[in-house]
Amino acid sequence: MNIHNVSLTISAVSPKQYPDTAFPDIAFAGRSNVGKSSFINKMLNRNSLARTSSKPGKTATINFYNIDDTLNFVDLPGYGYAKVSKDEKKKWGNMIETYLDTRETLACTVLLVDARHKPTNVDIVMLNYIRERHGFAFVVATKCDKIPKTKLSDHLDEIYYTLELEDDDIMMPFSAETGMGREDIWEAFKELCEIE
Repeated sequence: MNIHNVSLTISAVSPKQYPDTAFPDIAFAGRSNVGKSSFINKMLNRNSLARTSSKPGKTATINFYNIDDTLNFVDLPGYGYAKVSKDEKKKWGNMIETYLDTRETLACTVLLVDARHKPTNVDIVMLNYIRERHGFAFVVATKCDKIPKTKLSDHLDEIYYTLELEDDDIMMPFSAETGMGREDIWEAFKELCEIE
């Protein structure tokens, strides 16, 4: 995909702040520190558009990135970070749920999981929510460069079976370091959103 102009449109906390755009959204959900910001930066060929942090739980808003007035990437707050207060977790949960339930232009929600670890119960809950919303699941396994090549397929199999993925679902390996999976993921996005 040839990308020319990308900008952070808004960091929203409620539907009234969502951008009024007619083109589709692709949203990204995942545990804190799963690599959502690094994924977005790599997919868009930008170094620091989405702010990355070694401290989990930094994204506390829904961040909308406008790509050539054709597509929005939507970075949802990370979930499952233990050091965030219960009130804060509930607020983020409500924010994610409201977005997924009400955003009419949402074309796809991608669940990012760390390929090094077995998906958690919270990942399974999120995946089921995504499946309910879209009728299928789209999973990206991040940080694949950190796994020896001989063991990668075993890790991907574990994710596939833990999340109980099906034939209609999509799962792709990805590395923000090497770019593994970037082109294939873009092809899937273009097909889902019917863009050239």
